[in-house]
Amino acid sequence: MFTSRSTNNEVSLGPMKLKQKTMSILLVFAKEDAQSDGFWWAADKIGYKCYIAHNPETAMENYLDKHPDVVIIDHRNSKHFDAEALCRSLRATESSEHTVIVAVTKRYALDKEEPSFLPSITAGFNKRIVESPNISMCMNELLTLEYGEVQSRLKLSACKAVFSALDNVSDAVEISSEDHEVQYVNHAFERLTGYSSEEVLGKNSSEIVKNDRNRPDLNDTINSQLKKGKYWDGIYHTRRKSGEILPSHCHICPVLGQGGKISHVISIKNSTTDTSHILKESTEFNLVNGGLHGVPRRKESIARIHSMTIEAPITKVINIINAAQESSPITVVQALDKVLEILRTSELYSPYFAQQNMKDNDPMTSDLVSGLVSQNVKRSLTPSYLSDVNSNSSGKQGHHSHLHIPSPVTSSLSQVPDHIQEILDKDYTWEFNVIELEKVTNKRPLLYLGLKTLTRFGICDFFQVEESVIANWLKLVEGRYHSTNTYHNSTHAADVMHASAYFLERERNKAVFDQMDEMACLIAAIVHDLDHPGRTNAFLVNEKNQLAILYNDQAVLENHHSALAFQLTWKDDSVNIFKNLETDDYKILRQNIIDMVLATEMKQHFQHLNKFINSINKGCLKMDETSSMSGNGSPDSTMMLNQLSAPENKTFIKRILIKCADVANPCRPLDVCKEWGKRIAEEYFLQTDEEKARGLPVVMPVFDRKSIRIPKSQLSFIDVFINEMFESFDGKVTITITFAELSFFFFFKYLV
Repeated sequence: MFTSRSTNNEVSLGPMKLKQKTMSILLVFAKEDAQSDGFWWAADKIGYKCYIAHNPETAMENYLDKHPDVVIIDHRNSKHFDAEALCRSLRATESSEHTVIVAVTKRYALDKEEPSFLPSITAGFNKRIVESPNISMCMNELLTLEYGEVQSRLKLSACKAVFSALDNVSDAVEISSEDHEVQYVNHAFERLTGYSSEEVLGKNSSEIVKNDRNRPDLNDTINSQLKKGKYWDGIYHTRRKSGEILPSHCHICPVLGQGGKISHVISIKNSTTDTSHILKESTEFNLVNGGLHGVPRRKESIARIHSMTIEAPITKVINIINAAQESSPITVVQALDKVLEILRTSELYSPYFAQQNMKDNDPMTSDLVSGLVSQNVKRSLTPSYLSDVNSNSSGKQGHHSHLHIPSPVTSSLSQVPDHIQEILDKDYTWEFNVIELEKVTNKRPLLYLGLKTLTRFGICDFFQVEESVIANWLKLVEGRYHSTNTYHNSTHAADVMHASAYFLERERNKAVFDQMDEMACLIAAIVHDLDHPGRTNAFLVNEKNQLAILYNDQAVLENHHSALAFQLTWKDDSVNIFKNLETDDYKILRQNIIDMVLATEMKQHFQHLNKFINSINKGCLKMDETSSMSGNGSPDSTMMLNQLSAPENKTFIKRILIKCADVANPCRPLDVCKEWGKRIAEEYFLQTDEEKARGLPVVMPVFDRKSIRIPKSQLSFIDVFINEMFESFDGKVTITITFAELSFFFFFKYLV
C-alpha cells in the first residue's frame, strides 16, 4: 500500500540542510500506451508533477519551460524518434547536469541476448527501466529515482553553492586528494600564489609551494597529524610563482571517507604580511569579501592595524606571541595558537560548566547553578580611578593612611537600651547573632548595628558630619529595605555589614586598606540589596519589569541598589553623608561602592573569583617561590604589602570581601546558618509560586516547596560557590574558615 509523500523533504549534506521540492517528471512517448499510463498514474498516486510530450520538439520546449527533475524517454524503438539523439540535445542545455534522464527499454526473453546499454550511457542517460506497465512497479521505480539520483543531483547543486562561496572568500583554500594531488583551488589561492587553477590542478601540492624556509621535517609533521585524523595549525611559508616567499597562517585538516580513511585534505592559508602589491594583480579583490576565519578584507586591514598608535595591553600581548611564533618549533607554534584563541575570547574569566564537573551529576546542584549563573552579564572596570596607596595628598587627614581614626562613643549610642546593647557588645565576634538583634529591635537591626560599626571605624571624622546625619541616613536606608522579604531585608544588610567589618579588622586587610577603602566596603555592604523586591534578576527580566528595561537586562538589581543609594543620599541635606567630601574623594568613594555592589551579582561570581585567584593568590605564591629559590625564606613583608596594595589588586580583594560577606550564611554558627537557609528557601519558594501562577519561566525549579530538601540545596550552594571562594580568600588575606567547616560538619551529620 502506497501513501502520498509530503510536499517538501529535508535532505542533509554535511551540516547543510536542503529542502527537496516535489519531484517533477517529463514523459516523452510518441504514443500513449500502457507504459506511459503506468508512469502517469504512478506519479499521480505519489503526488509528483507529471507532463507528457509526444515528439522531440515538444519535449525540448517542455524541458526548457518546466525544468523537470526526471525525464523518462521511450527507448523501445526508433521508428518515431531517436531517443539517444534527444538525450544528447537535452544534455547540451545549460542546466542539464541537475536532471536525471531515464530510458525505458524493451523486455527481452531470457534466451535472447540483450544489447549493451553503454551507447545510451555515453549519450547521457543515467538509468534504464525495463518496460512494465504495472503501476506498483512504476511507483517503486519513481520513488527509487527520487531518493537516489534526484537527491544526489540536489546535493551536487548545493556543492556548487559551496564552491561559489569558497571562490568569494579572502582566505586561500586548496583541496587535494589523500595523495596531495590538487583537485581544487579558489581565487584567493590564485592571488596568493600567482598560479592559475589550470596550472596547479593535478599537481602535487607540496611541490608547488616547496621552499627552504619551512623546516625539513615540517611536511612529515603535518602528514603525521593528518594520518591521526587531526588538524595542523601554524605558520607555513608559501612560494609564489614569482619566486617570492610569503609566511602564511595555515590550517590543514583531513576529510575522512569510507572506512575512516582520508579522502581529501583541506588547506586554508591567510597571509601574515602586507601583500598590498599582490592585491593590485586582481580587481576582483576590491569586493567586500570575508575570510574563513571571520576577518573581512584581511589583507587591506593589516597595514592599517600596524599603523595604529593606540594599542591595548591585550593587543601588545597578542603581537608578542605572534612574533614569537615566527621562529618557534611547530609544537610551540601550535600551543601558542591555542593561547591566542583563548585570549581573543570576550570572557577570559568565565568558566565552562560541564555536567561531569557537578558533584555526583546532582540535578539539584545543576538547577541551582543554572538559576544563579545563567544569562551572564559583561562588565569591566578600569581601576585607574583608585588612589595610590603610597601617595601623600593634601586631602583630609586619614584618607590615605592605613589606620582609621575611631570616633568616641556618642550620646545616642550611650542611650541604646540595655537589652539591645547587650547583644551589640558581641559585634566584634564572628558568632554575633544578627537574628537576635532583629527580634529585640523590632526589625531595625541596621540602624543600631550600623551606627555602632560605622562609629567604630571613624565615619564621622572621615565624612566630617554630625552623628545625627549618619543616624538619619541609616534610618532612611533601612526604611527602603522590604521588611516583608524573608531574606533580602535590612537584617541581611546588617549581617553583610557585620561580616565586612569582621573581615576588615583582620591584620592583613588592615595593612592593605586605608580608611577610604574601609568606608567604601561598609557603605557598599549596607546598601548592596537596597529596595530588593525579593525576586531574582532573571525573574525581573522574564516579567519585563521596568527596572530590567531601564538597565537593559544587565545586572538589574545591582545597578538599582547602587543608583538608588546615591539618589536617596543626595535628596536631603539631613541624610547626605557625602556632602562635605571633596570632589575627588567623593568620586573615588562612589566608584568603589558601585564596583563592590555590582560584584555581588552571582552571574559574575566565577569571573571575580578567577581574577582574585590569578592576580592575588597566584601572585603571592609566586613571590613565595621566588624567595625560596633565592634562599631568602619567606618574602619581605613590605614587598608583599606593596603587591597587595596595588590599586587593581585592592579592587579584586574588595570584590571578594563583599562577596564572602554576602554569602557567609553557611559559615555562621549552626542555629544562625539554619535560619538563613530557611529564609532564602522561602523567598525562592515564593518566586517559584508566582512564576507558576503567572505562567512565567521557572528560574529555579529546584525550589518547589513540595519537593525541596533545604539542607541539600544549601550543601549544593556551599559546594559550588562557598568552598573555593573562602579557601582562596583565606589563603592570603587571613580569613579563617573554621566556622564554615564546623557548619558543614553539622549539616552532614544532622540534616542530610
